[in-house]
Amino acid sequence: MRIYPGHRMTESNTTQTPSVTTQNASEAKVAAAWLHTARFLTTAPQLQHLPDLTVPEIAFVGRSNAGKSTCINTLTQQKRLAFASKTPGRTQSINLFALGKHGETDAVLADLPGYGYAAVPKEAKLRWQRVMANYLRTRPNLRGVVMMCDPRLGITELDDILLDVIRPRVQEGLKLLVLLTKSDKLTRTEGQKILSITRLQAGGGEVKLFSALKKQGIDDVAHMLWNWARPPAAPVDMGESISSTPEHHEESDDDKADRSL
Repeated sequence: MRIYPGHRMTESNTTQTPSVTTQNASEAKVAAAWLHTARFLTTAPQLQHLPDLTVPEIAFVGRSNAGKSTCINTLTQQKRLAFASKTPGRTQSINLFALGKHGETDAVLADLPGYGYAAVPKEAKLRWQRVMANYLRTRPNLRGVVMMCDPRLGITELDDILLDVIRPRVQEGLKLLVLLTKSDKLTRTEGQKILSITRLQAGGGEVKLFSALKKQGIDDVAHMLWNWARPPAAPVDMGESISSTPEHHEESDDDKADRSL
């Protein structure tokens, strides 16, 4: 290695530390492996049938045909974990999937029924709108919401209603991610434009482009969900750490005399 005049060799010059990008890539692999542990837990046709859980729960919501099942299957690297009904709007249950290694559950994914399909009877629509609203308002262990949107439609009126429902909880710390699915159908310019527009409408949530076909956004979303489910780092009590440090006392002349005897 050539040393130029005036160049001082320091520890910072010689020691290479992992870049942020490298660290994120490593964490993304861990997140992907964690999501791959997803397995069916239970299905609940009504809120009272949901199990009482204390682990973090992440809900997936969106209009029918927005690509919700495809998104879940892509993130978990499983082909048929979440089922897409042949008749949009037919699925009328909340499906839970457990996450965690060695059979332990450290988080849960919740697949909520799609909304907005015109062929569904009005009474059924209203009933499920109430069920979803109650779930999003009251589920105590709900840590985050992932809302799927078709970018060619943008945030619709029904999406706006859902955002209004969860806005108070988002302001209190609930995580929100709006995924613009099927982004492979957009040009780069169109994608950036709808991304900017949706960020203004998302009410404080994150917004990302996502494509299962082109594998766009998968690592970023996996990493984000993994961080949502991780327990917050415990704060360091600086006062305790300082007080626990042994104090240094100078040796008195009497002590020195006693030690010399």
